[in-house]
Amino acid sequence: MLYGTPLLRNATVSLLAAGSLALSASAMAEPQGLYSSDELLDADVYTAADNREIGEVEDILLDNDMRVRALVVDTGDLLDINGEQEFVIEAGQFSVETHNGDNLDDIEYRVTVDMNGAQISQQPAYDNDWWRNARQGAHDAWDQTKEGAASAWDSTQEGASRALDRIGKALEDVGRKTQEAAE
Repeated sequence: MLYGTPLLRNATVSLLAAGSLALSASAMAEPQGLYSSDELLDADVYTAADNREIGEVEDILLDNDMRVRALVVDTGDLLDINGEQEFVIEAGQFSVETHNGDNLDDIEYRVTVDMNGAQISQQPAYDNDWWRNARQGAHDAWDQTKEGAASAWDSTQEGASRALDRIGKALEDVGRKTQEAAE
């Protein structure tokens, strides 16, 4: 795998932001807050519509802030597609149910994808082309954010400078008028 799956498999417990995983309200009353990436890898994946098993979690994709960006689901031959396929399922398109969450030795996750089999097969395939495009897109977005922030800062500085100039002139006028009135 390209994204350091062995590293993730060796990490017994990873902090994954509670907001990063869309947790099923029926699975638990409140967010768990701490998730085991080792146990999430290989978790069974089901469709929400018909509760059909469609594969397992093959990889967890994190962004620069170490939040879950997507899961890679290996469908094997469960979707009636020619050959095994791995699909990228973006955060917000799946939920995670925790079973036996109080015991790390017995913890299990069940991932439910908010799509049917046909919709899943239309998701991006997890391959080198997707990886390069996703990395470039993230890089471009970061560059645009930096440029936008720099432009906003320059505009803010210009606006503040003009406002201070107007305030200074107004204070000079008040001072001049006050002096004239006093004479």
